[in-house]
Amino acid sequence: MSTTDSAGVPGPCGGSRGTASGLAIACVREPRHLPARARPRPPASSLPPARSLLARGAGPRGSRGEARGRGSVVAWVTGRRSRRGGRGPDVRRCCRGGWSRSSFGETCERPMAVDIQPACLGLYCGKTLLFKNGSTEIYGECGVCPRGQRTNAQKYCQPCTESPELYDWLYLGFMAMLPLVLHWFFIEWYSGKKSSSALFQHITALFECSMAAIITLLVSDPVGVLYIRSCRVLMLSDWYTMLYNPSPDYVTTVHCTHEAVYPLYTIVFIYYAFCLVFMMLLRPLLVKKIACGLGKSDRFKSIYAALYFFPILTVLQAVGGGLLYYAFPYIILVLSLVTLAVYMSASEIENCYDLLVRKKRLIVLFSHWLLHAYGIISISRVDKLEQDLPLLALVPTPALFYLFTAKFTEPSRILSEGANGH
Repeated sequence: MSTTDSAGVPGPCGGSRGTASGLAIACVREPRHLPARARPRPPASSLPPARSLLARGAGPRGSRGEARGRGSVVAWVTGRRSRRGGRGPDVRRCCRGGWSRSSFGETCERPMAVDIQPACLGLYCGKTLLFKNGSTEIYGECGVCPRGQRTNAQKYCQPCTESPELYDWLYLGFMAMLPLVLHWFFIEWYSGKKSSSALFQHITALFECSMAAIITLLVSDPVGVLYIRSCRVLMLSDWYTMLYNPSPDYVTTVHCTHEAVYPLYTIVFIYYAFCLVFMMLLRPLLVKKIACGLGKSDRFKSIYAALYFFPILTVLQAVGGGLLYYAFPYIILVLSLVTLAVYMSASEIENCYDLLVRKKRLIVLFSHWLLHAYGIISISRVDKLEQDLPLLALVPTPALFYLFTAKFTEPSRILSEGANGH
């Protein structure tokens, strides 16, 4: 608890700005001829009435926004050491008036403020602003910060007012692409060559995810605009604040769990929820109308697959969101390289002519190139534009390397041997 005089001006004993009333500070100068343990301590009733001071926070035995009653001994100052232990304020600087002698020593009649603020423990515990009037601020006791705020270096909860960085937007784009890519994969997997409705389902899946992303941005703070405010990610532990709840006495846990990376953690869940809603509203009607080439048992398999991978993606974000935030550029590069090699080998593409003979193969190739470029930009973050842009020239390198080396591996022979059981 920090205390000040009634004007709210910091006192020389360490007082700071605050607000609440009903505190009494007793400044006592003990006899120096007695040992510290033998010196008598005055009862609270024998002390002169102290001034009502302004306080910030709650006392050791008070509650939120309250202070201990007037007339009680809040700080016992002895020389340069205090009753609370450790180095204390100088007695000579704690008294603005005269000293009255008694059997236990000298008591100040006009004490100044003494800083007895307890330490705010925990990496993510902070004090919430309760009231602000000009230069005077009232802060509550140390605890969890409200949603949309995080603690600063001084352990005060501050609103998230920054704009997301480019890397943050790239991370959100990666999390938004995951359900879309999975939709397209399962649509293509279950459609095969039996139906021409795969294209319409691909377009529908793109529409569903696009609408979900737009509505997610609109309902996020600030509401109604395609813009979000966020708190900057400083370290990996910002994603897992529940692991850093302090236990001052090793018995009682102070719960300070909040979204320190607001809104990068929860906005993904909101997006997945809207994706699921739009899919259930639009996809069944579309599949029933146009998927005539598929059997009744195959029509809705892509929808059933989505009902499986959406919970998996949700758990993945809940448990590994922080790890994905730092690893997603490398995940994109590795997966795009592997899937491109698998697709080209499965399609028996061994030269440029095999690649150009079908438009679908070109679409798959360009899609993988976009993923390559996305991963490269995410890794470099385009901090130095003139140095990072030439890296994009590496995008077609994996495909060219495959075409130049396909004649040595002969993927068609490997596939035929695998089909024959050799």
